[in-house]
Amino acid sequence: MNARTRRRLEMGARALEFSRAHPDESPGYTAALAELEEQLARSEQLAGQQRQGVSEVRAASARKRDLRRSMRQRELVHVARAAQRAAREVPGLAQKFALAREPIPYLTFRTLARTIVGEAGQQKELLIRHGLVERVLQSLVESLDEFDQAMGQGSEGRRMHIGAGVELDVVADEVVEIVRVIDGLNRFRFAGEPDLLAAWRAASNVVGPPRTGGRTDRRTDPPSESPPYEGAEKPAA
Repeated sequence: MNARTRRRLEMGARALEFSRAHPDESPGYTAALAELEEQLARSEQLAGQQRQGVSEVRAASARKRDLRRSMRQRELVHVARAAQRAAREVPGLAQKFALAREPIPYLTFRTLARTIVGEAGQQKELLIRHGLVERVLQSLVESLDEFDQAMGQGSEGRRMHIGAGVELDVVADEVVEIVRVIDGLNRFRFAGEPDLLAAWRAASNVVGPPRTGGRTDRRTDPPSESPPYEGAEKPAA
């Protein structure tokens, strides 16, 4: 969740708390509060999905890293060394089983490893004569299958995280719109009660963007959320 969205949702939660403490019997007010509560509940659900997506991506990345290291240090080394010996019979065979020493992207690694598995399957009898242990090759296949699952987990986690973030932005905008409607009524209700009006304005403020050197940093929020003067905060209305 970005800072702009978080500020808007936090403002909505404060506005809801204030509104519950100072109810109004009008049907419109009741409907607005119900909608605000629904949107905030939705934001909590989406925030949970976003956190879960991040967790899935991190877990998948850790698993891919471990599997890649394991395959490079064990199965792929064994297959490559058998191919080096078999190259005495088939010149150039060893080059088909070589992996770059430097780290390579996961997709590139998977493609190369799958290519090696395919080549090893075609040359299996030859490689076995030169020391290949078949169960090591089978272990490589199983590890690659698990690697594919981890890549899928990471992709799904990213989809979940990004999708929830987009929806959170929409919900935050809806929250601001609802609070603006409530603000119009509260200005009317509390016109003769300056303390309550001030409390409402404080609750419905959207905190302004950070300032650097006394100037507003407008990169974090649109100009509409910038405070109207130094040190002030603009209300949701």
